[in-house]
Order: sequence, then structure tokens, then C-alpha cells
Amino acid sequence: MTRYFTDEHEWIEVNGNEAVVGITDYAQSQLGDIVFVEIPAVGTNVTKGGDAAVVESVKAASDVYAPVSGTVTTGNDALNDDPSLVNSDPEGEGWFFRLTLEDPSQLDGLMDAAAYKAFVAAL
Repeated sequence: MTRYFTDEHEWIEVNGNEAVVGITDYAQSQLGDIVFVEIPAVGTNVTKGGDAAVVESVKAASDVYAPVSGTVTTGNDALNDDPSLVNSDPEGEGWFFRLTLEDPSQLDGLMDAAAYKAFVAAL
């Protein structure tokens, strides 16, 4: 599995034609305590760079953008009961949704872990 990052602070972990999407630790730390997450319904087609989910914290509501285009296959229902999973484990159990990639070449423009770390350090 390979993990990529966007400049909007989403991560995507790819295994073949399937991927898992969430927000980074940096993103959750900027948002503060997460109180609500709206995940896309199974079967939703998301477009690279388009709105895919919503996360609300005590500070603000924020859109989560799709790192690539694809079709949502699973949403993380655990976030309905415990949205704070995004704070406690943003790059693990706090994932948002799984999707089937429409065009794997869209991964080419994303950052690897080292590039993302440098990007965040420059903020």
C-alpha cells in the first residue's frame, strides 16, 4: 500500500485500484475537537478536487476534498457514533471513506510522505 497526500491535507492510501481517504494529523490539529463528520454515501461518484465530505469542529466546518476521482465503496460508519476518532487517530481508525479509483494516473500529482512533511514545515 502506498500513501499520498494533498496540499489540502487529505491523505489517500492506495492498494491496487482501491483506496482509503482521510484527513491528516496536521488538518485535525488545525480544526480542533471534531464534533461531526458527514461522509459520502456508498455509490457516490467523487471528482478529484471536488467536495467529498464535511468535517465540523468546535472552531469551524470544513470540506474534505477528493484526492482523486472515483466511486465511494464504503463510508466509515464509526465516525457517526464517535467523530473524535478523527482527532485521536486521523491517519488510522479516523478514515472517512473507501473508493474505487477511476484514473490511477491522478495519483501522479500528489505528494509522498517526505514531500508532505516538508510542505507542512513550510506553512
